[in-house]
Order: sequence, then C-alpha cells, then structure tokens
Amino acid sequence: MTTSENSIHTLGIVGAGAMGRGIGQIALLAGLHVYLYDNNAEAAAGVRATLAALFERMIAKGRLTQDDADAALARLKPCAALDELSVCDAVIEAIVEKIEIKCALLQQLETIVSPVCLLASNTSSLSITALAAACKLPERVAGLHFFNPVPLMKVVEVIDGLRTAPQTTETLLQLVRTMGHTPVRAKDMPGFLVNHAGRGMNTEGLRIASEGVASFADIDRIMREQAGFKLGPFELLDLTALDVSHPVMESIYHQFYEEPRFRPSPITAIRLAGGLLGRKTGAGFYTYGDDGRPLPSPELLAPFTLPARTWVSRAQPAAHDAVREVIRASGAQLDDGEHPSPDSLIVVTPFGLDATSAAVGEHLDPTRTVAIDALLPFAHGRRRTLMTNPATTHVSSDAAHALFASDGTPVTVIRDSAGFVAQRVIAMIVNIGCDIAQQRIATPQDIDLAVTLGLGYPMGPLALGDALGAAQILLILRNLQALSGDPRYRPSPWLMRRAQLGLSLTVEEA
Repeated sequence: MTTSENSIHTLGIVGAGAMGRGIGQIALLAGLHVYLYDNNAEAAAGVRATLAALFERMIAKGRLTQDDADAALARLKPCAALDELSVCDAVIEAIVEKIEIKCALLQQLETIVSPVCLLASNTSSLSITALAAACKLPERVAGLHFFNPVPLMKVVEVIDGLRTAPQTTETLLQLVRTMGHTPVRAKDMPGFLVNHAGRGMNTEGLRIASEGVASFADIDRIMREQAGFKLGPFELLDLTALDVSHPVMESIYHQFYEEPRFRPSPITAIRLAGGLLGRKTGAGFYTYGDDGRPLPSPELLAPFTLPARTWVSRAQPAAHDAVREVIRASGAQLDDGEHPSPDSLIVVTPFGLDATSAAVGEHLDPTRTVAIDALLPFAHGRRRTLMTNPATTHVSSDAAHALFASDGTPVTVIRDSAGFVAQRVIAMIVNIGCDIAQQRIATPQDIDLAVTLGLGYPMGPLALGDALGAAQILLILRNLQALSGDPRYRPSPWLMRRAQLGLSLTVEEA
C-alpha cells in the first residue's frame, strides 16, 4: 500500500486530556477531521468549548481567521462511544501510562476500526513492541510521541516497534508533517530519542551536586551563562517536577539494565519523598514566590585584590593562549617565565582532570594554583568558571576571582572536580548522543533535530561535539573515567572512532 493510498484524512483520538486536546487542535487546524473519545463523555464534549476559546484568542492576536476557526471546529466530532471511531484512517491513544490499560484499548479498537486503520500510541515510556504484541495486526501499530504543550513543541517521535510495517511509519511521518510538526524516527528503545538523549544533563548535574562541587544555583548559572543552555539541570527538574522526572530516571536506568550512564541520584529520591517537587509545589531546588518566580539565590561578589603577576600553564597550548589573551586584555601583568615566579598566581587549564591532578602532574605549588575551564570560548560577559584544589589559599582564590572578573564578566568559583561543571555535563550529553547513533536508534540528523526541538539545547549532541572538537570531548571522558573509575564516563565507540579519524560525529558508515 502506498502512502497516497493510505493517507490520513480522518483522525481518531482517545483521551481528552492535555495531550489529546493538543493533538486535536493541531490536527483540526491542519484540515483533518477529528473524532475525539474519552471515558468521561463530559470531558470529550468540553473540548469544543476549550478550543473555541483558544481560537478566539488566536483570532484576536491575528494568528487565525474567523473562517478558519469555524471550519476547524466544524471538523471536530466529540464521540459518546468508542464505536464511532470506526470511520477513522488512524487512531492515536493518549490515555494513562499503564501498559495493561493501553493494551486493552488497542485490542478493543481492533474490533472497531478497519484492517487498514493505523493505531498509534502517544506513550512517553512504554515499549511500542509490547503494545503491538497485544494486537492481531502488530504491523499497523507504532509510537507517535507528542510533547506537552503540543502546539508549541514542534517535534514528534515516530517510533518503530519490532513488527511495525515500514509503510505504517512512513504514513505517520507524513501525518506529522501535515499537522505542521517535525517528525523524528526512532527505534523502540527505553526513552525513545528525546528522553534518552536528555539523560546527560540531569544525571551529571546531580552527580556534580552530590560531590559537593557547587550549589544547585551555581551549576545552573554555569550551564546557562557559560555553556549557553536555556535552563540548567535543576531549573529543568523544577520545571518538569520530580514526581515526573525521578520515576523517568529510574525507569530508563532499570530498562537499560543498570547502565551506569543513566544512574539516578538519591538527591532526587529524597526530595521527592519530602514533597519538594518543584514549581508546582512552590519549592524544589529553588523556593518560588507568589508570582511563580524563583527567589533570587545569592552569588559571591568578586574581590578587589588582583594578583601581582599570573603564570599560565602551557600543558594545553590553545587554552594557554586563550587565557593569556583574557589576562592581557584586563591589563594585568603576566609572568612569561618557563616556570612560575614565587609570587605569581598559577593558572592551569585541565580537560577532564581536577585542579589537584593538574598541579601535581605539572609539579606546581598547589597553594597558588587555580584552574579555569577553557573548553568554551572566553567571550566578554560570558560566565567563567574557576576551580580551586584543597590546598589553594584564600589569597590565591580571591586573586584569581578578581582577575577574571575584572572586565565585568561573572565568575563562579567551584571546589575541585574532575572536568569542572560544563565539561562534565557537555561531555556526557555528547557521549550519550554518540551512543544513540552507535546503536542505530536514530540517524545522526534526527538525533540532533530531536534534541534541539525537544529539549531546547543550543545544538544537538553531535553538532555540539563537532563544535568543541570530538578529540577534546574524548580527552575529557577518558580523564574522567581514569580519575573516577566510573564506567559511566567510558567513551562511545562512535565518538572514539570519529575522533581518531578526524571525522564529524554526524558521519555514518557507508
């Protein structure tokens, strides 16, 4: 059957909650006829009034005409019985995330719809293969995972179960495009694509916090203002709420049979037990005011005393040059000696190492040694991260803080950590993206597209790795693994091979 022969004009939706309403809204505005059913007949009937009010607001803003709004509402048919979906070309279920209930619904739908009607699940976590196994025609069952809020989140995961027919997927990919959204195709694996790729940010942020390296607020500031992400890991966890995000972390970890890369943290387990869920409860990693905004977190002000002179390590030549340029632009004095003078502040630029290892490895005085994260460009106004070791004196730490903040750029000083904050989180994001590609769960292009649209990252993981250098990311991961002994940092073969060959991380094998 060709795509044109199996094009979708009439769409059934089961579930009148936020997801069902959102899917119905974009389907109606795309010209499809929508049959909407919910166990609660009042909920299904109430969708018309909800959408009518929404369309009125869109008309007032000039985003919709009255004629188009009237035509869209005319194509909506709230259904009092599931049998009324018999005329549909495809049905999307958007009901409770319980596999036994979804399987029972799909089995019931098979007795109602035609043999060529496609069945799709909007599940975010359940196996499409398992859902399809409950059906007599598993080849017509696929995943169609929309994100909330549906009208604004433009990416949709189209998931192949093991027995999903290629034509089923192709038709659903075209349906998503018809509805004005962007489809990405993924194999049936835990977390599919977006939730799978999103493990790096949150799990590593939690790991850094658990080591006492920096506060929640400082980790978020670094990821926002230095690394360029819209939200840091703890802002994101507060937004999604721990009663949603912690079970997802545990589920993906266990579904991958305790894969160390996805290891959850007791930090979220304890806070979940204490009811500190995030924005919706008024308290999470941040405390929220009556206006729903987080109360400000205090930040350490920069000291005023600059170092007499500053010596910069030559262990990383490019980083050495970049740091010296920042110091030179500030007007501070540089120490150009082969070795640091007795009164010089010592600055090291490790990648994946901690300040202690850098100082000891280069035979430097640890009391005067401070590390700076040089992975990302030192643009003016873009936050800089400094790292002390346990022996660094307050005089040296304060002098370094004053020096690198002297041009008005904010500075965060953290405790000793292999890989700082941004290095660790970015390396994990890139590595997990590479392993998704290695497992052929999705194409490199769809991985990056899904992450930028679904998670709002400044780049997809593979493009981010290319921008910063695959060899540099590989170095960070190898050093992290060597220092910690933790297999969570083992590099993906996809990353290792392309770094060694000097290839882009987006390059597939012939």
